[in-house]
Amino acid sequence: MKSFLKGISGLPIKLLAFVAASVLALMMFLVMSDVILRYIFNRPIVGSFEIVQYFMAILTSFAVVYCAYEKGHVYVEIVFDHLPKKAQLILTCFVSFILLILLLLFAWQNIMYTREIYNQRITSAILYIPTYPFVGAVAISFVGSCIIVLIDFLQNLFRMVKR
Repeated sequence: MKSFLKGISGLPIKLLAFVAASVLALMMFLVMSDVILRYIFNRPIVGSFEIVQYFMAILTSFAVVYCAYEKGHVYVEIVFDHLPKKAQLILTCFVSFILLILLLLFAWQNIMYTREIYNQRITSAILYIPTYPFVGAVAISFVGSCIIVLIDFLQNLFRMVKR
């Protein structure tokens, strides 16, 4: 069951990681080009700061989803390790369920916000880049986080039922 659920979610989440890595490479190239053009030719790239800000929205939100998929987040287990195994499993299920509810709320609100700024046609100040695709990317990352937490919740629930 574990490999099946992880396999289903693996491809889209690895695609998000690839997008995050590509955006990071583009961002580094843009900053490097802006620095070279600014200090050598005295011709900076107009709006580069704005573009980097939008790239950061994609980069951080997609990278956090991949980190959650790989279980790469740092956590401290001071009290948790001393609990009985059944209590650890129950607590893990409870926390996963609460986290899933919160992430679903965040995803829903981000989707609603994306629709709102799309309808209002909000753009950036200098280059007039539409804002909604970048807010939509954050919404996609919340949906990806929901999928990861749902899989963790189901795995822990099945493990608890087996006991």
